[in-house]
Amino acid sequence: MSTDGWRRFGAYGADRDPGNIHGGDALGQALEDALERMITEGGIKSAVTTRRGLMARMRYLTTHQGGPAALADAGITATPATLRAWTRGARRPLPANAEAIDTAYWNLRAHNVLASPGALKQHLNRGGRGTAIEIHPINQNVVLETRRRENLRVRRIQGRYIWDDAVDAMAAGDGAALAAIWIDAIQELDSDWGAYTYVSHIGIGA
Repeated sequence: MSTDGWRRFGAYGADRDPGNIHGGDALGQALEDALERMITEGGIKSAVTTRRGLMARMRYLTTHQGGPAALADAGITATPATLRAWTRGARRPLPANAEAIDTAYWNLRAHNVLASPGALKQHLNRGGRGTAIEIHPINQNVVLETRRRENLRVRRIQGRYIWDDAVDAMAAGDGAALAAIWIDAIQELDSDWGAYTYVSHIGIGA
């Protein structure tokens, strides 16, 4: 696509593929994916059906603020004595209750991670070293053939000093801020940056 085509996205058909989106939107999606990985990969690995997995979940739910509410929201109506027995591993819950405990644990963990975005910022900043960003160009099959660019390829840049603002913008759902952050980030591509204003996918190494 010509330079004019990047400024007026869709002028030559690129918008006919819904997967071709602004880099700011793709950055927001990539951050959400990173946050989800942080929730799941940093969580309890043992299954709730094991004694260790059950006890770990119950300790989390009984020592973190919001735990009792998470259990109630998941449908747990057990007595305090039963909850203590589950926490000590002295009694196993019925399968339906074990599933509800698992749901309560993951819901509370997700809430706590989302409420503390500083951990994700630190993870992405890596002490100033930043995090790699893999940029996949738009699908040009839908673009008018005479306006296609044959030299578009997957590019990689090292994202530094953008993550605090990017995470805040993602958490706030601020698409305009994410778009501005993306334009700043791709300046590293020099004169070719405009070709990656819109992308098909962004992956971040976190």
